[in-house]
Amino acid sequence: MDAAANLSPAMLGLGLAGMLISLGLLIWFAYRGWSVLLLAPIAAMLAAAISREPVLAHWTLTFMGSAARFIAQFFPLFLLGALFGKLMEDSGSVQAIARFMTEKLGPRRAMLAVVIGGALVTYGGVSLFVAFFVLAPMAQALFQAANIPRRLMPAAIALGTSTFTMSALPGTPAIQNAIPMPFFGTTPFAAPGLGIIASIVMAAFGLWWLGRQEASARRAGQGFETVGVGAREADDELVRERAIVSQSFDPREIEQGHVSEQLPPFGIAIVPLVLVVCGNFVMNVIVLPRIDASYLAEARWGSTSLSAVAGVWGVCVALAIAIVALLLLNRSRLAALRESIDAGANASVLPVLSVGSLVGYGAVIAALPAFELVRSWVLGIGGGPLVSLAVATNLLAALTGSASGGMTIALDALGSTYMQLAAQHNIDPALLHRVAVISSGTLDSLPHNGAVVTLLGVCGSTHRDSYRDIVMVGIVGALLALVVVIVLGSILGTF
Repeated sequence: MDAAANLSPAMLGLGLAGMLISLGLLIWFAYRGWSVLLLAPIAAMLAAAISREPVLAHWTLTFMGSAARFIAQFFPLFLLGALFGKLMEDSGSVQAIARFMTEKLGPRRAMLAVVIGGALVTYGGVSLFVAFFVLAPMAQALFQAANIPRRLMPAAIALGTSTFTMSALPGTPAIQNAIPMPFFGTTPFAAPGLGIIASIVMAAFGLWWLGRQEASARRAGQGFETVGVGAREADDELVRERAIVSQSFDPREIEQGHVSEQLPPFGIAIVPLVLVVCGNFVMNVIVLPRIDASYLAEARWGSTSLSAVAGVWGVCVALAIAIVALLLLNRSRLAALRESIDAGANASVLPVLSVGSLVGYGAVIAALPAFELVRSWVLGIGGGPLVSLAVATNLLAALTGSASGGMTIALDALGSTYMQLAAQHNIDPALLHRVAVISSGTLDSLPHNGAVVTLLGVCGSTHRDSYRDIVMVGIVGALLALVVVIVLGSILGTF
């Protein structure tokens, strides 16, 4: 509170007003399709100007320094993840997995087939938007054959792709699971037991709700509607601008490259996904803990430590191995290899820059003297550090419409403070990691979220018809899992 204590009440009030005004304008224009790349620095400089802080210094030093650190830390993951997802799509591997699930489970288990299919590809490292555009036709065919209302398609796809495989399952290569690692010195497998329990809660609640809605529709005589709203194009600018801050793949690149008409066998299609999961585990649990990385303490490596970079290194190596295997197994099916690689690489650029821009905005806000009042309020939330971390991450993810952006802003501003509190309260940083990740994937699924808008578009549905079910499987289920993790973690510790 030292910086805030030196300010008069009038200046504190002015600083808080600047933060609120800038955040309001950022959200208002972002939801209307304006680019976050431009909005975030403008909003940050407005907050600095109202607070009577040096504007240019905050722009070129605070804002750009924080954004650059985020990009330096996570661009390899954005790049490899987007490339892997695009190659999986163009090789026909994602389609082959979807077809396998369709054949094995069929219309009688249409809902389960869509959920499991989505979980397989996203836990294996396929980008969310690639999964959307492949799973939607699969879901439509299954739902039509089973005569299940179209309005339940988005929720079924969201449950498999955007809930437990994004934030709870240990080892998931999702960018959301990677962001806390440098802050807490953790790995993607942080709190594995709690992560598995949270995944079971999310999946069980979501399937129960979807089954309940399907049964209700059958009693009411409702079936599949053959005519829905037109699917929104991937290059729709409003969809694109909202999407790039919520996930790590630019949807415009979906249409680039060439999807193979000859699909690989299921056994070949699943190999790269298995390599991602197994490679991630081997690197983080077996290889990296055994190497001598004392050289990282030298100034030329940023005076860092292995714990700060190991998680990112492990996921990068796993994705790289999977990409090489994918290319070797599917070379004949990748007829336009260069175009596919270019599209995958290009798909990573705008998302990482956009999220980095949000991170820069958060860094400027956190550097303002009046932010000490916000920090004190957040840390003063009853229930201890786990509860206050959950609340802060939830609120920022909701406001930004981005799980990754909201969590990074929260951790950039308060991560070191939570580490100190963890030491004081004997809390394992792995528990902080899992709470932060699950918290980021709850209220981010509000109506303005880019993934929600895109999913409704590709499924030919609307907010009016389908959003309530997305809320139940994507928000309520995740909140229930978060409560369970916080309660069990507080009583039993990390496991």
